[in-house]
Amino acid sequence: MKFLKTSLVIVSSVGLIFLGACGAGNQAANSESATKTATTETSAKTEPVSKTGEAHNENDGHAHDEKDGHSNSGEKRSSQVVNSGKYHLEFNPDIEKDSTHLDINVHGEQDKAITDAKLTAQVQLPDGSNKTLQVPYNTEEKQYTAKLPATATGEYKVVIQTDVKGEKFNGRFTFKR
Repeated sequence: MKFLKTSLVIVSSVGLIFLGACGAGNQAANSESATKTATTETSAKTEPVSKTGEAHNENDGHAHDEKDGHSNSGEKRSSQVVNSGKYHLEFNPDIEKDSTHLDINVHGEQDKAITDAKLTAQVQLPDGSNKTLQVPYNTEEKQYTAKLPATATGEYKVVIQTDVKGEKFNGRFTFKR
């Protein structure tokens, strides 16, 4: 009987040690995996894409050439994309001499352009002050546009608040002037 109790204690102890070792190794793997997933999700939220359409389909509802929008310099403009559920925002600041044009495209499922959203841009200027701009849809340019009358040199932080038929989401962007 004493041998049976001792054996039971030893087998139980060894079993607990194995479970503890497996659980700790798995936990480390899980936390490493969770860290990689969080990093991937964060980095996927804002990704620069070329205006020439490298990351988009040619039939996605908006133009992909340098002549589109306000650019008259012929330079390639790069835009930033934020994905939020089934929507994505494409932000493209076009810096001019006396202002900056904020050009924004909103796309939904199957990359379909959304033209009836309500957009508001909250811009933090390099000096720390804030400006709020309504961003209406421009049917001529087939995108949402606003003019930011600021010429200060430095980093601008922009939050685009979007409301698509009651579904609200935000996109955060930065650009330098």
